[in-house]
Amino acid sequence: MKRLDRLVITQFIGPFILTFCIALFVLVMQFLWKYVDDLVGKGISPWVLAELLFYASSRFVPLALPLAVLLASIMTMGSFGEHLEITATKAAGISLLRFMRPLFFTSVVIGISALFFSNYLLPLTNLKFSSLLYDIRHLKPSVALKPGIFYSGIEGYAIRAENKSEDGDNLYGITVFDHSSGQGSDHVIVAKEGKIIQDEEKLVLTLSLKNGKQYKEIAPKSADSNSYQMYRSAFSTYEKRFDLSQFKLSRTDENYFRDLKQMLSLGQLVEQKDTVEIERKNLKTQLRDYMKPYFNFYKFGLDTLKHSTTSVQNSTFDDLVKKQPKQVREAILESAIGNARSIKNYTTVTISQLRAKDRSTNEIMIEIYRKFTLSVACVVLFFVGAPLGSIIRKGGLGWPLFYAVLFFILYHVSSMIGEKLGEREILTIFTGMWLSTFILLPIGLFLTLKATGDSRILSVDFYKKIFRFKK
Repeated sequence: MKRLDRLVITQFIGPFILTFCIALFVLVMQFLWKYVDDLVGKGISPWVLAELLFYASSRFVPLALPLAVLLASIMTMGSFGEHLEITATKAAGISLLRFMRPLFFTSVVIGISALFFSNYLLPLTNLKFSSLLYDIRHLKPSVALKPGIFYSGIEGYAIRAENKSEDGDNLYGITVFDHSSGQGSDHVIVAKEGKIIQDEEKLVLTLSLKNGKQYKEIAPKSADSNSYQMYRSAFSTYEKRFDLSQFKLSRTDENYFRDLKQMLSLGQLVEQKDTVEIERKNLKTQLRDYMKPYFNFYKFGLDTLKHSTTSVQNSTFDDLVKKQPKQVREAILESAIGNARSIKNYTTVTISQLRAKDRSTNEIMIEIYRKFTLSVACVVLFFVGAPLGSIIRKGGLGWPLFYAVLFFILYHVSSMIGEKLGEREILTIFTGMWLSTFILLPIGLFLTLKATGDSRILSVDFYKKIFRFKK
């Protein structure tokens, strides 16, 4: 490797790692903001939360890589331009394209790595992330008693405390409604004070009550009797235990999510697409076979009788039907209506099934193209960022960050719009998924052309000089 190539790559790696970590951090924070209501108040252990964030960050790697390549290439080339290193290399007879060549190959390596990551590691992390997030979202909130408010999180019970101590363990003015029998609140416990005790595994909650009473209605043994017995007792100490196993995080079998499109590699997606195509052909074959018996075409042999030379008046189908008796005509009409209705119903169901297969095929193709578009975006955004940095000639996180955010928003918005238009079949799946590339690639080539010609169309200093000249 030549010294120039080593210098350029070394200057690129640092900003790339920094911007990649920043982009990944921002995307993870966006994820937390979106799902904060599903995570807070459920007693999730730090290890489980760390595992969830690890899987979430892995899902955002293909999106963070293009942004990191874009910003790092602008910062690197902008820094070289700011310190006149690009000018010096041009004076030495080295073209800008030769100067950008090591960064181009680096972006290609990053793009290929992103493709392998999207194909092999991302489906696995998507599977584990979806399974864990599903379990957390369906996890009941942890027991949290608030003064003066009934807590009904424990199935079959409603608990209320007038007040509680600062540590939350001692309760005062306690009321417990027990409706676990399914007969309403037929068991009520009232106590002046109590204490909450949990075992080490937090599977059982013990409510130790003091100085209270309990009231219980006993249903009549006979269905004909309407008399209920009231049971009342006083106690100095009483312990009520609650099963908290419903609050423990239980892991769902990952096989339930394994067939989702986001959990499949390229080979599995192609295999699933072929399966859907076979099912689609089978539906068409079944429809054709179903309709065959309703169309009775009878073929006769050659007529050996001598044809009459006398012309006869052509008869229509209606004329033939009208000559039949009324009962026969009604039977023919009812049979025809029934057959038509049967064909219509079967065709309607088949069409809905075919449309479902088409949607499934579109979803598969979107996932296939997504794996390639994110990888190609690393190279395309390099052709935007590198010449842009040499034009603006500014390093650091100031103007490079501004331009990077501007072009990345253009890339991300066009990608989302293209995907939605492809899903709705306004555009083809191919055109929709590659829309951002079709937009940014000409921009990148235009900027590269301007940069090789020493154009200062986007240079900040250039416009400052213009405004100073006008003044």
